[in-house]
Parts: sequence; structure tokens; C-alpha cells
Amino acid sequence: MPYTPGLHIISEFTSEHNELLSYSLKFRDFLNDEISRQELTKVGEVWHDFPGGGFTAVVCLTESHISIHTWPEHKLATFDVFLSNYQQVNDGKARAIYDNLLSFYEGAEIQKNEIKR
Repeated sequence: MPYTPGLHIISEFTSEHNELLSYSLKFRDFLNDEISRQELTKVGEVWHDFPGGGFTAVVCLTESHISIHTWPEHKLATFDVFLSNYQQVNDGKARAIYDNLLSFYEGAEIQKNEIKR
């Protein structure tokens, strides 16, 4: 069987939890817990909260990355997670992170694409 680099999930969702879309602090705690729970390794991160609300973040992992961008004024966020399969198949972990994210935000999925790389 040929090597497949991994699963990349790209999504857009809505949430009625404006406070969770406005500021990164609670999401940062959620994501750090999720990275630990999924036994992933963080190697770098950039977080930015915008004046007036909304934030963007990119977390680099040895397994690849997770990113989010929020627009609380539209109750909207975009999210992606890509986990490579270098030492093990991580598709289940990528899906678990995404499912847990939707639960965290009580989000309604607008669109989701799964790309097998």
C-alpha cells in the first residue's frame, strides 16, 4: 500500500456563543487540552485577538497544524486541522479534534471538506 501523508479537514461553522468567537482564551485552553488528549506535539503557535472581537490562531505540530479564524459579528468561524501519518495513521485524531471543536462551540457545520493527502 502506498504512503498517504494524512487527513486535512477544512471547515466553516456557525455558533451562537459570541463570547467564544470573540476572544481566544477559552479556545486556547480547549485546544491545549485537545492536543494533550490526542497525544500530539506542539512546536509553535501564533495567536491574535482583534480589537472589537474575533481572533485568529495557527498552532504548528510535529504532526502538521491546526488553525482557526473567527468573525463573531457574523457568528462564523473557519477551522482546519491537518495531521500527517508519518509514524501512525492519525485520521481518527483529526476527526476527533474536529468533532470536539463543534461540541465546544455548539457549532452548526456550514461546510466541511476532508482531503486525504
